[in-house]
Amino acid sequence: MTFGFMRHKRSGGFLAMASAAFAAFIVLAAPASAQNRINEMELAVEGPLGDVVLGAADAPVTIIEYASMTCPHCANFHNTTFDALKTEYIDTGKVRFIMREFPLDPLSAAGFMLARCAPGENGYYGMVDLLFETQGEWIVSEPIPPLFALASQSGFTQESFEACLTNQEILDGVYAVYDRAAQQFAVDVTPTFFINGVRYTGSRPIEDMRAIIDPLL
Repeated sequence: MTFGFMRHKRSGGFLAMASAAFAAFIVLAAPASAQNRINEMELAVEGPLGDVVLGAADAPVTIIEYASMTCPHCANFHNTTFDALKTEYIDTGKVRFIMREFPLDPLSAAGFMLARCAPGENGYYGMVDLLFETQGEWIVSEPIPPLFALASQSGFTQESFEACLTNQEILDGVYAVYDRAAQQFAVDVTPTFFINGVRYTGSRPIEDMRAIIDPLL
């Protein structure tokens, strides 16, 4: 079976797509860089697939995270910080949270495609959470079997799994988000957060997030 995320051609030669058994690359996030502000109106523009938003539309703080599913720093943030962030800020109407796709390799793109296809009300973030929690299980030389085993826990059938990973429209939409972030916002490491337009990079504990968010409330 040939998957759509392997057929994607990029003019800049960023990815070389090969056979169904491909090598997964883990790209480590750099330490937090100097902060700089990005125009929030430009940041608010959604990609072709739309944003998947958590939290109140009128929340005083908006956090946009650019992440890669194969990034260990992104997994660390979501496995150690995100639950507290959601409980304290997102669920209480203080923060509006948006994750955007910044796949650093084909396997990350596949993970995001599955998140975009995941069934259920919380399908996208449910799949993201599951893949981050089990990152070590599917970043392997033959990732399709463990990815399907995980996806089946979220309601995928063999047919829907294959249909998702061969959907060129979803793949193109994921990479459109990547391209815009790289070209317009100079995103080059994951995770990168924009908190009310100010850039922060690297995984951060909840104490750091509180220190950034609380003065904005």
